[in-house]
Amino acid sequence: MKRALIVLGMLVLVVAVAVAGFVGYLGYTVNDNITQEALLPEVRPPVTAPDGQPVAETGTGTNFLVVGADNRGDGEGGRSDVIVLIHVPEDPSSIQMIHFPRDLYVDIPGHGKNKINASYAFGGEPLLVQTMENLLKVRIHHVARTDFDGFEKMTDAVGGVRVYAEEGSDGSGNGGPVVIRKGWNELNGEEALAFVRERYTLSEGDISRGRRQLAFIKALLLKAISGETVTNPLTVAKFTDAATENLVVDQDLSIGAMRDYALSLRDIRAGDVVFATAPFSGFGTTSGGASIDIVDEAAMAELGEALRTDTMDEYGDVFVTP
Repeated sequence: MKRALIVLGMLVLVVAVAVAGFVGYLGYTVNDNITQEALLPEVRPPVTAPDGQPVAETGTGTNFLVVGADNRGDGEGGRSDVIVLIHVPEDPSSIQMIHFPRDLYVDIPGHGKNKINASYAFGGEPLLVQTMENLLKVRIHHVARTDFDGFEKMTDAVGGVRVYAEEGSDGSGNGGPVVIRKGWNELNGEEALAFVRERYTLSEGDISRGRRQLAFIKALLLKAISGETVTNPLTVAKFTDAATENLVVDQDLSIGAMRDYALSLRDIRAGDVVFATAPFSGFGTTSGGASIDIVDEAAMAELGEALRTDTMDEYGDVFVTP
């Protein structure tokens, strides 16, 4: 009996050392991969709500701005292909993701009216943050930037994802020769990349592509926190490396804070992650002939109020949960 207890103790010790080593490896990977840059404006003036009151900095959830770029060299310079605002409530029982179409016609500080992704071209993430804060009258707390290559690697790291497509595509557009059927699709990394890139053959172009990107982000998030993934150390290591390899975060977002946010979301399930497109009232053309998406001012104000007051669950029926 004593011999058995000694053996059991040794096994426990070996497992503890292995776990500690694995956690240490992940910590090293994250610290080594993630880059911190000045993605937030250096000067952060108070944000004022429409009623003239200052917007609370804390206690109303956290707003993450996620910026993504397609690095295929398609001549679009520094403009961003993905602009997503992720709201995590103070009580993190749900996550709301809002896609902002890149052609949304807005006021850009110091540059007049232009497409929202032009703010990124003019002044990078700091100017995009200022533009978003002025548009919504909310505080953007953190910013992260990645690229489409990261999407592909993360998908393969977790063994593929199951994504819902509102409409199919035949592989003849700009996404590449990958056929996507309407409904559920099992996608590997290459197929997922085609899924999020495609817009030419979709009914609403960039609007439809934005909904696809949100559906993919949700599918990847749920796969990453699934029991199948988190109980497999090798998968966790691969995903962590892929997720952080090309990740840039703002100067105020520490590795410790990222870990705490991740732990706070450990009980999130599929029905808790919802997404929507930022409100616009239609399509138009500028005096210079550029196609634009026209902001729905009243609905955008409602969205801003829901974000400020951390009442996104009451915002309306605009969110979908496939």
